[in-house]
Amino acid sequence: MDAFIVTCEHGGNRVPAPYRRLFRGQRALLDSHRGYDPGSLVMAKALARDLAAPLVASTVSRLLIDLNRSIGHPQLFSAVTRAAPAQTRAQIVDQHYRPYRMQVERLIRQAVAQGHRVIHISSHSFIGELDGKVRSTDVGLLYHPGRRGEADVCARWKESLAASAPELRVRRNYPYAGKGDGLTSHLRARFAQSHYVGIELEVNQDIVLAAGRSWTALRRRLIDSLGTTCAS
Repeated sequence: MDAFIVTCEHGGNRVPAPYRRLFRGQRALLDSHRGYDPGSLVMAKALARDLAAPLVASTVSRLLIDLNRSIGHPQLFSAVTRAAPAQTRAQIVDQHYRPYRMQVERLIRQAVAQGHRVIHISSHSFIGELDGKVRSTDVGLLYHPGRRGEADVCARWKESLAASAPELRVRRNYPYAGKGDGLTSHLRARFAQSHYVGIELEVNQDIVLAAGRSWTALRRRLIDSLGTTCAS
């Protein structure tokens, strides 16, 4: 039997009080797509509610530390925090990074111990145009092609969306490669294919920022189609 867990690594652009001095004069940067993923937390909350799934979410800016990067990855810290003393960076890891990752792993281990296969949806959003290149996609479903369970869920999810919302442009492993560094890759190394299915959901921020009925309708269709996919 499948169990869901929903996470949101880039849900906000909050900077905890002890580190605000590092970000003086950086409000515009924090409010940009580099500071957080607009819409990702709203999507994650809706998924968790409708799937009756636990939600692990962070509203701390990815510019403080990127929870979707491995320790040692060059983008774990932003240019702002890379300039901070090593002791400060270690403190950030201990206070914000490790507890988040440990909580996600604990929930997965509990579900696996109860005999479930865990379907993990990591909620993200992406900027519609980057470096002058328009990303002509509404939704990206990211997974590791070598893990059959992930490939199967994403293929069926895409088919379900094509049937229920044919106007949506949905692509697999776009705008990023699903097997790249990230929380799902970390968890794949911890759990067998039969126990863990890790999928990153990427939604175009052009839809998110437009708000209104189109954004509400997209959330509903994504959730309904995922439910149909996993029930079949």
